[in-house]
Amino acid sequence: MPELPEVETSRRGIEPYLVDQRIARVQIRERRLRWSVGREVDEQLPGQTVTSVDRRAKYLLINTTGGTAIMHLGMSGSVFIVDHDTPAGIHDHVDIELESGHALRLRDPRRFGSLHWSDDPFNHWLLKDLGPEPLGNAFDGEYLWRRSRGRRVAVKQFIMNANIVVGVGNIYASESLFLAGINPKRAAGRIAPPRYEALVEAIRTVLEKSIRAGGTTLRDFYGGDGEAGYFGQELQVYDRANKPCLRCDHSITAIVQGQRATYYCKHCQT
Repeated sequence: MPELPEVETSRRGIEPYLVDQRIARVQIRERRLRWSVGREVDEQLPGQTVTSVDRRAKYLLINTTGGTAIMHLGMSGSVFIVDHDTPAGIHDHVDIELESGHALRLRDPRRFGSLHWSDDPFNHWLLKDLGPEPLGNAFDGEYLWRRSRGRRVAVKQFIMNANIVVGVGNIYASESLFLAGINPKRAAGRIAPPRYEALVEAIRTVLEKSIRAGGTTLRDFYGGDGEAGYFGQELQVYDRANKPCLRCDHSITAIVQGQRATYYCKHCQT
């Protein structure tokens, strides 16, 4: 699934082609995504001029003079720029055509993505209850410590909860906890403030490094420029079960938490 770094990579890839461009037409070939694409998308977008392309959590926000298109890439979706007359493939469900001759194309083989129109995106039902951005000023150790009080849930699942903090997906949670030296099974409520400060710094470091590398390509993610992400080559623990820890040489352990794979070093993470 495209996570925050992959979505941010896509945002940066498509932004130069969209900003200040007028939308000529919207082609919706398949409305049956995770939620059906409403008629307001292809009724409201044409004629609007794109003012900015933002990201909130894993959502792309295409802001225009008249409202915002909210796009989610789902499990295997991607967006990229094509010439407007480029033939569409079987999984190319939406084209947002620009007067420049380019089009923003949404490809979504599994159809778990979504596309919505909103006049007030941050109060849209998909966004209004989300936690803070992990790279923003509202996210710090004191915040995590305060939200964790009384929580028995494992810390890995705690930081993957989008109502606590957005964008810390499975890969990045494992990597961040390793960098901070925290056992992913430890109860969130049993972690001291200094360790949460270290975890916040680790999350920031891992996400920023992944964004610089263009995301993590596992299976079928590609950025808005069509290039694969390379953070996968720098993973310290994820998908390295039974291989030696790069820090201490003990074997990496793999377990399942909340139906997701977790990788950690029993020696380095306490």
